[in-house]
Amino acid sequence: MIEAVIFDMDGLLVDSEPFWQETERSIMRNFGVEITDEMQKESFGLSTEEQIAHWYNYQPWPNPDFPELERLYNEIMQGFFKTKAELLPGVEYILDFFKKKKLKIALASSSNMTLINSFISKFNLAESFDGISSAETEEFAKPHPAVYIKAAKYLNVKPTNCIAFEDSVHGVIAGKAAKMKVVAIPDKAHFSFPGYLVADLKIKSLNEFGEKEFNKINNNSMS
Repeated sequence: MIEAVIFDMDGLLVDSEPFWQETERSIMRNFGVEITDEMQKESFGLSTEEQIAHWYNYQPWPNPDFPELERLYNEIMQGFFKTKAELLPGVEYILDFFKKKKLKIALASSSNMTLINSFISKFNLAESFDGISSAETEEFAKPHPAVYIKAAKYLNVKPTNCIAFEDSVHGVIAGKAAKMKVVAIPDKAHFSFPGYLVADLKIKSLNEFGEKEFNKINNNSMS
């Protein structure tokens, strides 16, 4: 039986992925790494630390300072969250939907706590989540399941009794590896990507998830 719901943040609740991707391209361009749309699919959903390592492994540059690059990423993104960030369609609806069912709600993000707190503060969502899990405190970020397992632990709920909502394939894999039911909501550019086939449900928007979808997943979780 489903007892809790755990949401990713970037690209699912907040429309930050385009800005993340542009920031990634801009910073890497300074080191001679030109990232195409096709190439960027490889880093979609990775943590900042993993993105930097990914592009360095692809095309190394002299005297890398990974901590400074990560600091720069986060400084730029924090400015975005404070000034330009907008919620994606259906966020208020879906939080209210599960709150009315009296289910526990958590956030599980690859972003660090500074960015998560900026997001929560920007949209006054402090009362919306019963737990917050950041991959910042884990040895491995998504697609490793650690951040989801930690979120379930915070909620005192078994992972098998949780639904994870994700927009990236790496996130979907993390949720499934944690033995959760997973709802995938890819952006238009990635919607047909075969990696999403492992999700229990794929929809176009949070607004498309209702009683019918919940009951189907809940019934499957009891089988």
